[in-house]
Amino acid sequence: MENLTLIERSPDPEDVAARSRTHRSIADKIRAMGQNRIGALLLLIATLVAILWANISTGSYESFWETHMTVGLGDLQLDFTLHALVNDALMAIFFFTVGLEVRREFAIGELTSWPRAMVPVIAAVAGLVLPALLFVLIARGSRYEHAWGIVISTDTAFLVGALALVGPRVPGRLRVFLLALAVVDDIGALSIIALVYTANFTPLPLAIAAVGLAGVYFTRYFPTGRGPVYATLSIIVWLAFLASGVHPTLAGVAIALLVPVYRPDRRDVEHALELARTFRQSPNTEYARAAANSLRESISINERLQTAYAPYVAYVILPLFALANAGVVLSPDILAGALVSPLTWGIVVGLVVGKMIGVFGSAAVMKIARIGEFGAGLTLDRLAGGAALCGIGFTISLFIVDLAIADEEAQNEARVGVLAASVIAFVVATIVFRISDALRPDDDARQTLARPVDPRRDHVFGPADAPFTIVEYGDFQCGFCLKASGSIQEVHGVLGDRLRYVWRHAPLTQYHPNALAGAEASEAAALQGKFFEFERGLFADQENQRPSDIVRLARELGLDVDRFERDLTSAEVTGRVQDDMLDAEAMGITSVPTLFVNGRRHVGPYDAQSLIRALEESEAESARTVPTTPAAQ
Repeated sequence: MENLTLIERSPDPEDVAARSRTHRSIADKIRAMGQNRIGALLLLIATLVAILWANISTGSYESFWETHMTVGLGDLQLDFTLHALVNDALMAIFFFTVGLEVRREFAIGELTSWPRAMVPVIAAVAGLVLPALLFVLIARGSRYEHAWGIVISTDTAFLVGALALVGPRVPGRLRVFLLALAVVDDIGALSIIALVYTANFTPLPLAIAAVGLAGVYFTRYFPTGRGPVYATLSIIVWLAFLASGVHPTLAGVAIALLVPVYRPDRRDVEHALELARTFRQSPNTEYARAAANSLRESISINERLQTAYAPYVAYVILPLFALANAGVVLSPDILAGALVSPLTWGIVVGLVVGKMIGVFGSAAVMKIARIGEFGAGLTLDRLAGGAALCGIGFTISLFIVDLAIADEEAQNEARVGVLAASVIAFVVATIVFRISDALRPDDDARQTLARPVDPRRDHVFGPADAPFTIVEYGDFQCGFCLKASGSIQEVHGVLGDRLRYVWRHAPLTQYHPNALAGAEASEAAALQGKFFEFERGLFADQENQRPSDIVRLARELGLDVDRFERDLTSAEVTGRVQDDMLDAEAMGITSVPTLFVNGRRHVGPYDAQSLIRALEESEAESARTVPTTPAAQ
């Protein structure tokens, strides 16, 4: 059986190019979780250092961040404090990466399909509205009711890092849900910053910003040298936002929303393959540069920028922000004041209670009412833990404290509330997840098919009412899956219409670089009613599943090739494959083929006789467990 202990072969340049797709595999997301875990740890360390610094040497902390810097040329001067440099300039880069993620999710990600997006979108909106209402209710009469924006946003960095640290054993589906929710949450927070916390608005500089943003949009059509043009226009737009009174960090979002995002075109990938072959045959600097540029250009600017900036944001910018903003003085007087402050309690209740009830309550109602798509693994107990984590409102909450509250004493009370709420939310989530994992019959869940067969969705060969069912999670480049396919054909020859066979995707992308492309291609073929024909074609030629081979197979099967190529990059196709992969993760599938016989995981040989014997034993077991009624007697 092919599994994760296989030795990885040396990557071929053509395989590397073929693997350059924007669909993120489970392994990619696990690696991203590792980066976010380190980023969250650095953020926590910076927070603790800021608190210690502010309490051990209050004067030096404040004086350091109030240090002035002057940048300019001639009469044009910009005067910044270090605190403003972090909050206005560096945080613009953070918001830029947020904008890139928002743009991607709505263009080619989780939020492209309303049935898929419905659950996280509605949960996010409820998680924005209810905390704000609770805050206003509690803080009424404190003169700070207008600071309700502090409690609306979840800190994505801490959220993902905390999920990696204390989340459930199999967090895949929950992780996707929370990341989609965080994107909508960020949109709400950014909109509120722009509409509610903008002062001294001057319209003329925004006209200049609009021209700069138009330039950013049209820069995509430049054949070369786009980087310097993007950088120059971004600085102009940022300065225009600064002069307009709109918070300059929002310039990062505006720019990011205009950066193009797309899935790689087959022709671009094929061109990169040809250049890679040319370089391999005749290695020289010119061909190397051409091949590298072509491969890079096949990936959208959006994703290249996300990859480039993510480490700097996680490891530098956010820790610096925490160091500059989390330095709350925890003197007995301040703690005593915070303990009775409606501002502090409004923040704690808004983030901890409001987020928990808003996110979990709305998601639970949708799940019970069967509204939207949830999928295996997104159970109520895990939703409860994820909703608790949403109460960690660190980065944007502290950011809005600085925008909404001018009084230094009140700012301290608000920061105490943000820090306390984040700690409480983390503890509550940890308790929920630990209880959930302790009560969950995990071993049994891994032995049972997580999602029942649905003829309207699944690829089913055989009658829908057949008494025997084999579900295979497999990989079109796996030689053992090919053998299993032959065994199942033998089983069908014996059982005939008494057997239905179901294929689901579990591509081992770490070892089969074209497996994901094959899975998505089979789904594109399925949209033209040729799934099993395409499956047989892929199994018949496992060594040749590159983009040109896949299109050639589609042409040989008589598919509409133009439609096939469009469907290859559609959200429906990539989402369908990802669903199967998340189901496989939820059941702990790490090797292929993995077979389920009448809903139970098959352990042992998968030759035809063993499978027939397992089917018959499963039928006998079912007959013994079905209660006999008097009428039946």
